[in-house]
Amino acid sequence: MPSDDFTVHIVDDEEAVRKSLAFMLTMSGHAVRVHESATAFLDFAPNIKSGVLVTDLRMPDMSGVELLRCLTAQKVMLPSIVITGHGDVPMAVDAMKAGAVDFIEKPFEESVLLEALTRASLRLKDKLVDLEDIASVRQRFEFLSERERQVLNAVVAGLPNKSIAYDLDISPRTVEVHRANVMSKMKAQSLPQLVRMAMAAGFGPN
Repeated sequence: MPSDDFTVHIVDDEEAVRKSLAFMLTMSGHAVRVHESATAFLDFAPNIKSGVLVTDLRMPDMSGVELLRCLTAQKVMLPSIVITGHGDVPMAVDAMKAGAVDFIEKPFEESVLLEALTRASLRLKDKLVDLEDIASVRQRFEFLSERERQVLNAVVAGLPNKSIAYDLDISPRTVEVHRANVMSKMKAQSLPQLVRMAMAAGFGPN
């Protein structure tokens, strides 16, 4: 829900993307500030009293993961959302390990970003972020076969289907079938949601 209590800080090296996101979020009732680079944002970050960060993953000066690590080193604790392109899942998982609340794959619907901002804003109030009911997620996990669990772990690790097929000595098509079954049994609507569920419940690689 839009709030005057925090500002959304958008970090992206592409001006068109910054303007598009800023317009969308402003029209949704959010206070917004844009930053043209990660380094520019790092200089500004210590001044932020209450904010949520929305950052692109791939940027020329430093990646979104590096930005989150630098913020942690500076003891600037901001709930963060990472926007990632297709195929960047391993880096996006690293971003979540570095403290990101969420990651969103391009292209995405406006509602997806707004929902992620709602989750991130809960961190500002020192509440636990209920990404999924962990007990429910673990219960669903129990219905996965051993092979499906192996595929889930590999997917969370960001491995492509061909690599998973090679490691498990099965065909890529069989991997696709197992992956679809995992999505269905875990009730995940997207890959980012599946990764969030797995990490919240303690599944996947360390």
